[in-house]
Amino acid sequence: MSLDSSTLFLVATLICTLLGGMLLHFGRQEKIPALYWWGCAYLIGAASVAQWQILGAFLPENVVLSLAGVGFIACGMMWNAARVFHGHKPNWPGLVLGAIAWVAAVVSLPPELSWLRMNIGAGLVAIYAGLTASELFAERRKSMTRRWPAMLVPLLHGGVLMLPIVLAELLPAQGTSSTNNVWIMIFAIELVLYAIGTVFVIFMLVSERTVRAHKTAASLDPLTGLFNRRGFSEATGRMIEREAEAGRPVTVMIFDLDHFKSINDRFGHPAGDEVIKLFATIVSGSLRMSDLCGRIGGEEFAALLPCSIEEAMTAAERVREAFEGCGLEVDGAPIATTVSIGVAGGPANIELEVLLAAADTALYQAKRGGRNRVVATAEQPLSLEQGRRRAAQREEPRQPVIVRSAMSIGA
Repeated sequence: MSLDSSTLFLVATLICTLLGGMLLHFGRQEKIPALYWWGCAYLIGAASVAQWQILGAFLPENVVLSLAGVGFIACGMMWNAARVFHGHKPNWPGLVLGAIAWVAAVVSLPPELSWLRMNIGAGLVAIYAGLTASELFAERRKSMTRRWPAMLVPLLHGGVLMLPIVLAELLPAQGTSSTNNVWIMIFAIELVLYAIGTVFVIFMLVSERTVRAHKTAASLDPLTGLFNRRGFSEATGRMIEREAEAGRPVTVMIFDLDHFKSINDRFGHPAGDEVIKLFATIVSGSLRMSDLCGRIGGEEFAALLPCSIEEAMTAAERVREAFEGCGLEVDGAPIATTVSIGVAGGPANIELEVLLAAADTALYQAKRGGRNRVVATAEQPLSLEQGRRRAAQREEPRQPVIVRSAMSIGA
């Protein structure tokens, strides 16, 4: 059974209508503005194809072709949907510029130059497809291997539309009616495939963004917006590896808010939450953008700095002074806001657990020393591997003695 172009365009219209309604439904459910843009683009595109097929038998050709300019608005909406999805503002002039150019071509060009008019239309759609692909390519948060399907679909769409223009230069004698019918058939099939492929790309992008958002939420503390223990461990692990490759040291700080339980008992847990949020703001503002900080316990925070322990001590003292002098009050009653800080530095490729353990020891010394102070470890902590080697070396003198004793008994 053979399909004519009218049947294929009817199928394309129905598919675009169905997919457009589905995108609008999911956009309303998930509250994603870009899905509204994509859904409306599909519905407008379906309406454009439908009016071209239905009204073509009743209205003059120029009127039908002018009304087909609505289809170029759909192309502009596809481009703007990609912009909105990536956080950019819609380009309103670009949305209608293609339709204006098409209507101008229809009105100004005589009927005998219909081939030029069709080439202009194909070129406009290809330009919108290229803009959409470039917008998707500009999203550099994903690796190239995960971006290529999103770019390939619009690029293929533009390439298919530009193919007759290229072949017209190579094969100038192809402009027969049978050849034109073949191209119309190809365009109809390609339109169906493009509509389905684009929806696949859309849901792939939305799915990746949702997974990324959930992963980010699982790594952040909801009260302060800083990393939680899991997020801090993952982020610092990457930083330690990066600094180890460059041979640079890293330093860990552990902060513990002094007498926090008494603040909760005296002023209530809402006041305690305000103190925690205030300290999170202070520690974020006192450290550099390259430093990492997180809330790893109830009133306990930690930070990793890619610097020497001397520089970290200066930063820790800056945090301590800022928190002590913040002047927080609840119902007119001042709250004593002080923090004890333990600092530990280590060589390249030191394990985070080792640094945290050493900084925790220094924090304990700061607590015992009267609180509201910064204390650093007296000696550089060993890595886990170094610690195991040193422990093995300490045991080595004992092992030969036990062996010799056993041999003398046997003798």
